[in-house]
Amino acid sequence: MDKVDYKYLDRLNSYHVYIVIFYLSAFMMLYITSFGMYWSWVDYQNTGIINVGEIIVKNDLFIDGSGKLVTYLAVFSVLSWFCVTKIGSQRVENTPKIVKDILSTICVVLIVVSAYEFVYNFTVWGSLITIDVLDKTINLDELNIKYPNPETPWNLVFSTKMTLAALIISCHSFYVIHKSYKSTTLKNKI
Repeated sequence: MDKVDYKYLDRLNSYHVYIVIFYLSAFMMLYITSFGMYWSWVDYQNTGIINVGEIIVKNDLFIDGSGKLVTYLAVFSVLSWFCVTKIGSQRVENTPKIVKDILSTICVVLIVVSAYEFVYNFTVWGSLITIDVLDKTINLDELNIKYPNPETPWNLVFSTKMTLAALIISCHSFYVIHKSYKSTTLKNKI
């Protein structure tokens, strides 16, 4: 009687699960981004002002009270990245060392930039919330920062959540690359 290779079945099943989750996440990211871009364009046509990220901060997913679109965008971004790294883990291990070194350097730069932007946005957001509390007017979703371009302000909820997602993704990328160094070193010793 033939033995069944359960490790292959486990790998096959988890691979397919990651594929399905990736496509679901990618579809949701596309849906949220398309929704935000379309309604931002409509808003721009009506008011002549563009405010980056405000539309997806003000709207919930499908029904009221189900969570802001920006939160889902950040979560699906991180989730899709995680699935991509699980799906392509063998390719990372087989990547030449020089390419891994270059990618590690890029990851460090992205970590520094996204950490700075996250802390900056979070600090400004917290300061503006404090000012609103002192003025007895709390409207968290409409706090904007006129940076980097005064003509196109960024919604602080959007920029804070998306820079946090970028920070998580860049840290995970750095981890995956350095984990592949260890597995390559172990294979070479055996």
